[in-house]
Amino acid sequence: MKIIDGGITAPKGFKAYGNAVGIKKGVKDLALIVSDVPANCAGAFTTNVVKATSVLRNIEIVKNKKNKVNGIAVNSGNANACTGELGVKGNIEMAKELAKLLNVPEDTVLTASTGVIGATFPIDTIKKGINDTFPMLGYDRNSAKLSAEAIMTTDTYSKEVAVQIELGGKVVTIGGMAKGSGMIHPNMATMLGFITTDANITQELLNKALMDTIPKTYNMVSVDGDTSTNDTVLVLANGLSENNIIDSENEDYETFYNALYYVNERLAKELVRDGEGATKFIEVNVIGAKSEEDAKIIAKSIITSNLVKTAFYGEDANWGRVLCAMGYSGVDFDTSKVSILYSSDSGKIQLMDKGTPIVFDEDKAKKILSQNEIYVDVIICEGDKKAKAWGCDLSYDYVKINGDYRS
Repeated sequence: MKIIDGGITAPKGFKAYGNAVGIKKGVKDLALIVSDVPANCAGAFTTNVVKATSVLRNIEIVKNKKNKVNGIAVNSGNANACTGELGVKGNIEMAKELAKLLNVPEDTVLTASTGVIGATFPIDTIKKGINDTFPMLGYDRNSAKLSAEAIMTTDTYSKEVAVQIELGGKVVTIGGMAKGSGMIHPNMATMLGFITTDANITQELLNKALMDTIPKTYNMVSVDGDTSTNDTVLVLANGLSENNIIDSENEDYETFYNALYYVNERLAKELVRDGEGATKFIEVNVIGAKSEEDAKIIAKSIITSNLVKTAFYGEDANWGRVLCAMGYSGVDFDTSKVSILYSSDSGKIQLMDKGTPIVFDEDKAKKILSQNEIYVDVIICEGDKKAKAWGCDLSYDYVKINGDYRS
């Protein structure tokens, strides 16, 4: 696999653009993604019972395996969630407007929205914006960058990735972009993610590949414990690389899956690196669990603990909070077997060794925790399974950002 400079326009036959159309004040707020040919599609969506209108419609379209997708329209600045019949109608009109310009059926166009919940959906502004943006669609690198910027809300930077693999002598490219900074929590992290690929793969295996990566990537990150109404990850595969079709779980499928996994993990990590008010990226590695599920549950419990998060913000090596979060995770383990270590670019320090606290150098621990990226290793000696989770610290700025979000 080769990592390249690119985003959603990196694969063959995909064009995009991001534009400022007036939903927000003076910043980009509308992105369009279009495939030159109808593409197979897979999607994953929020587990929140309250779902945005775009999510409800997308679920129905993606669920119909006969449907292929020609394009996606995405707006930021308005979630179009809890907006009643007017919101439902506006979401359909948003899809219709792009479908009309593409001269394709409306159910081959998907939509996504992000922003304030419950605000009136400005469909007239969005329809005009789609018409103004459509002629600007491009295959170039800058068009991908502008698209990634247009889906941002409280993000401080755009999130993109692209990789290339070889399948049967053909170069296959996967590109992606995502947004998310707050309301990020496991069980389909609160975010929007769009992935394009020119791989020739059946809809069934595209869906399997996506669904198998979700639990290990987007579902293993947390910023603040809130799961939103709009979580969406969509993958489009248009087949223009002309590789032999992937229609079985063969070697080509494994190569494709591993590349898609990398793309999703990379985007998931970027979400927590850009967590609202975050000053530190934290990776938790749980090693030696009875099952992978046990390891995932413990890792999630640690990374979502507000007391753990605030300790890292204060650069306090309070390992007791880590052990406490493990204890209420619901997983049974023997405390006397647990070892805990912290590390960063400034070194590594062991805080507990098989249930016994270690008298450690507080100054060294402070230096390790002063770095922007911190790694927590938890060894429980119950088995041979492991899992990783990613999160960030919790700072004063998180409260400031969310205290006046609507303004």
